[in-house]
Amino acid sequence: MSNSTPPPFQPADEALNKTPDAVDINPSTAAPSAPANRSAKTRQLLGMKGAAPGETSIWKIRLQLMKPITWIPLIWGVVCGAASSGEYTWTLENVLKAATCMLLAGPLLTGYTQTLNDFYDREIDAINEPYRPIPSGAISVPQVVSQILLLLAAGIGLAFVLDRWVGHEFPTITLLALGGAFLAYIYSAPPLKLKRNGWLGNYALGASYIALPWWTGHALFGDLNWTIAILTLIYSMAGLGIAVVNDFKSVEGDRQLGLKSLPVMFGVNTAAWICVAMIDLFQAGIAAYLIGIGENLYGAILLLLLIPQITFQDMYFLRDPIQNDVKYQASAQPFLVLGMLVAGLALGHAGV
Repeated sequence: MSNSTPPPFQPADEALNKTPDAVDINPSTAAPSAPANRSAKTRQLLGMKGAAPGETSIWKIRLQLMKPITWIPLIWGVVCGAASSGEYTWTLENVLKAATCMLLAGPLLTGYTQTLNDFYDREIDAINEPYRPIPSGAISVPQVVSQILLLLAAGIGLAFVLDRWVGHEFPTITLLALGGAFLAYIYSAPPLKLKRNGWLGNYALGASYIALPWWTGHALFGDLNWTIAILTLIYSMAGLGIAVVNDFKSVEGDRQLGLKSLPVMFGVNTAAWICVAMIDLFQAGIAAYLIGIGENLYGAILLLLLIPQITFQDMYFLRDPIQNDVKYQASAQPFLVLGMLVAGLALGHAGV
């Protein structure tokens, strides 16, 4: 029988029951749906875990390196600092000053920090997140270096403009920007590379997300003082706990490269308990301080905001910190950042 000869007819039941070879009816191997593709693309653009590979637009790749999702806490920190100054008023000029400061803290200096971190983390990202722009080959190393330098220069320049705008004789905001840039460098780069140590690295990260933008917002509208500086450094210990949450997704890569993250040093379960203890105890400590200076209502609100955080810690994070890290952050962290604003308003009201 030649190749062009059609096969004989099959019995009716057999023909009906046979599944064509080209059709995959297994949901686990079927092509992702359009909503799933859109979600993965959005995650890619924001620099989130679970991103889609294959982006070709250089501007989208550059934005992905800057991880826009990480700008939000820094922008919020500026708001909290403005509140704690007790001097913010709703005028057009003040809104413009605050918006400029948010541009400094978020897209420019956080963008610099994240790009720098990706540059020095390209080996570990090849293990943990191979879809990231550098290990995937979507952008060259010289292009990454130029982005780092441009963002740094723009950030320092804008900080100087803000100092001039508000009439600072001493360039407080410029020095804070330089200090933050230096901290970002020693966090990511050898020989110090603070992130190799779970305690130092995560505290540096917590201070960068809470204390530094808070100081900048406070200095923009008021006089930064030692009380505010020390209180926000204490608050940053809660930020250390938040930073530890991000370590659970990269335990295997950290172990292979010798990074001493808390999950590597203590094990996943113990590290999860350390994480939630830091988050809860230091927020409670700030609430106790507010009550101690007579801001009873604000202190009580801050304590109440701990209740949903503890609930979500038990529901999600402590049960499986590796699988539930993102779900826990999305559920609990809004209450933590709202508590930061409550603390800022209390400090401004008390005239600290």
